[in-house]
Amino acid sequence: MAEETKREDEVIFALRTTANREDQVMDFVSSNAKRKGLDVYSIVRPHGMRGYIFIEATSRADAEQAAFNVPYARGILPKPIEYREIEHMLEQVKKEVNMQKNDVVEIISGPFKRENAKITRIDKQKEEVVVELLEAAVPIPITVKMDAVKVIRSETEDILYFLIK
Repeated sequence: MAEETKREDEVIFALRTTANREDQVMDFVSSNAKRKGLDVYSIVRPHGMRGYIFIEATSRADAEQAAFNVPYARGILPKPIEYREIEHMLEQVKKEVNMQKNDVVEIISGPFKRENAKITRIDKQKEEVVVELLEAAVPIPITVKMDAVKVIRSETEDILYFLIK
């Protein structure tokens, strides 16, 4: 089994909070970190866990400074938390991608990397798009994952451009 790759400059600390005030504490800690220019990378409130939030920071001092004088914050636990201890509490959130039929995209991974193509069909459930390469002599439909393409020109932008002109 491959060993986890973890950067040495990031540590996760657990911050105790008053139950049901986790969101408020997160807001305060986040604004403190930004205002003070601290090396705080992320602040997480695991769903279903009351009374704790997790702060990923360079050092304990940065985490403590971010939580300093924050209402409802009860202090950072003495030992740092290992990522594997909280990994099961985290979930990836899907981000809505703004792609439409006839948009021109650049393929950013796979065998057709750096090729421009036009979207002919979108399957949001499978997170796939069907594209046709612009430079191909004969249009051949190619199915790729949504994250393998990036929109470089939108069909709606073209319509707006012609309306303005």
